[in-house]
Amino acid sequence: MRDLGAGFRYLLAGQRWVARHGRQFGFGLLPGLITLVLYGAALVALALWGEDLVTWATPFADDWSSPWSGLFRGFLTAVLFALGLLLSVLTFTAVTLLVGQPFYESLSEKVDRDVSPDGTAPESNLPLLRELWISARDSLRIVVRALVWAVLLFALGFVPVLGQTVVPVIGFLVTGFFLTEELTAVALQRRGVEVRERLGLLRSRKTLVWGFGTPLAVAFLVPFVAVFLMPGAVAGATLMARDLLGEETAGEGAGMSEEGVSP
Repeated sequence: MRDLGAGFRYLLAGQRWVARHGRQFGFGLLPGLITLVLYGAALVALALWGEDLVTWATPFADDWSSPWSGLFRGFLTAVLFALGLLLSVLTFTAVTLLVGQPFYESLSEKVDRDVSPDGTAPESNLPLLRELWISARDSLRIVVRALVWAVLLFALGFVPVLGQTVVPVIGFLVTGFFLTEELTAVALQRRGVEVRERLGLLRSRKTLVWGFGTPLAVAFLVPFVAVFLMPGAVAGATLMARDLLGEETAGEGAGMSEEGVSP
C-alpha cells in the first residue's frame, strides 16, 4: 500500500515542479492544446455524422418495421460515439507526447538535472527524427494493447451488475497503467529502455503505477484537464522512472523514492 501512496505523491510532485518552473509549464501546454483541438473536431464530426455513417453501414435494417430500425441504429450510433470517446481517452496521451516530443523531452531532462545529485541527465544522443520514429512505433504497440483491453471491457460492460460495478474500476486501473507507460516512456526511452523492459518494470510495481496513473485517468475524463495536467504528469513520471530504475534522487521526490521501495 505504500507504493500506492508513493505513486500519487509522484503525480503531485510533478505538478509542483512545473508550478515552480512556469516557462516549462507554458511550453508543455502547447502540444496538449493542439491535440485537444484535433480530438474535439473529430468527436464533433462523429456526433454530427455518426448517425449517417451507421445508416450507411446497416442497409439490411432499411426494411425493418418501425420502431426497430430506429432503435437499432440509435443504439449503434451511441455505441460508436462511446467507442470514439473511449479511444480518445486511451490515445490522447500517446498523441500528445508524439506531437510534443521535443517539448516533453526537454522538460524531462530538466527534471532529471534538477533532482540528480550530480546535476546531470541521461541523454539519448539520437537524431530527432529517429526519436520520433521510436516514440511513434512504441506508442502504436501500447495503443494496440490498450484497445484490446478496451474492447474486452466494453463487452463485459453489458454483463448485469458486473458491468456497472467491477468493470468500470478495472477500466480505470487499465487506463491508468497505460497512461503511466506512455508518460514514463519519455524518461525511460532516453535511457535506452525498450518497450518490453518498460512494461516489465511497470508490472513489477503495479500499485505504484496505479497510484500515479489511475487518478490521472479519472482526471482526464474532465474536458481540458488533461491539457493542464500533462506537463506535470511528464515531470512526475520522470521522478517515478528514477525510482523504478533505482536511481538516486535528491531534492523533490527523494523522500518518496525511499518510501516506495520495491517489496
